Amino acid sequence: MTRTTKATGDQVAIARKATARRRLIRMRGRAGARSMLGVTIINLAALALGMLFALPFYWLLSSSLKTTQQIFQLPPVWWPDPIVWSNYLRVFTESPFAKYTLNTLTIAVPVTIGHLISCSMAAYGFSRIEWKGRDILFGLTLSTLMISFTVTMIPLFLVFRTLGWLNSYRPLIVPAFFGDAYFIFMLWHFFRTIPVELSDAARVDGASELGIFFRLILPLSKPALAVVGLFSFIRVWGDFLAPLVFISNMDDYTIALGLFRFLGDRAHETDWGIIMAASTLTLLPIVIIFFFAQRTFIEGIKLTGVKG
Repeated sequence: MTRTTKATGDQVAIARKATARRRLIRMRGRAGARSMLGVTIINLAALALGMLFALPFYWLLSSSLKTTQQIFQLPPVWWPDPIVWSNYLRVFTESPFAKYTLNTLTIAVPVTIGHLISCSMAAYGFSRIEWKGRDILFGLTLSTLMISFTVTMIPLFLVFRTLGWLNSYRPLIVPAFFGDAYFIFMLWHFFRTIPVELSDAARVDGASELGIFFRLILPLSKPALAVVGLFSFIRVWGDFLAPLVFISNMDDYTIALGLFRFLGDRAHETDWGIIMAASTLTLLPIVIIFFFAQRTFIEGIKLTGVKG
């Protein structure tokens, strides 16, 4: 009798375990289905937002291959027919677009180098070296972020006119070697995330501050430096106001001024197809740079904005 009761109890326990196992499997299946549904919804929403943000670029690209009549046609023509490839050829034959691009690179490359050198050294001094009045001077440096270029435009014009620098690239290049508050702040934030113990160990080994800066800090700061370099290049590439103020010779125009001149030359009968083609060519280098450097760029944004 006891054996029979024990066997019955074991069977009941086994049955309960099997029921609990099946219930657990059903719960996991439902949870997995809900999780998959959530992931699918998020991916679809991300895809929709991506298409929405890509729409202006697609319209720019497609409009560069249309005639002016097709651009303003209603309902909109989403795919050019016929494709007007000559718009891109006319960009170079009807304007010195290649020279505008070379002029912009002549400014953008030195400015980017200047920002990388000056801002990294200033940020290192503010973040890694203790000295009297450091925090006060750093606060004054950050306060310059509240002063826009339109406020300092006239005083700078008078200063550069006195120096005889007008109608040259020096007013656009030289200030970059004296730092930029925004880039200094970005690098300052990143440098503070590097353990101080690394610098202390280097000092014990006899390294100087410059040695620590060049051999330790800069190699560890490549993502942040990439962000600063890309931001600096983009800023100069699309800058319109500063070249307009300091450059008057049309042969020295940057690409932004060249686009405006392109529009001005056709004020009475604007050929929007060729203007769209020129705008696409202007945007193309930035897209290419971001495509090849996006991993480093995103990593740098994440580290300078979140970590610490």
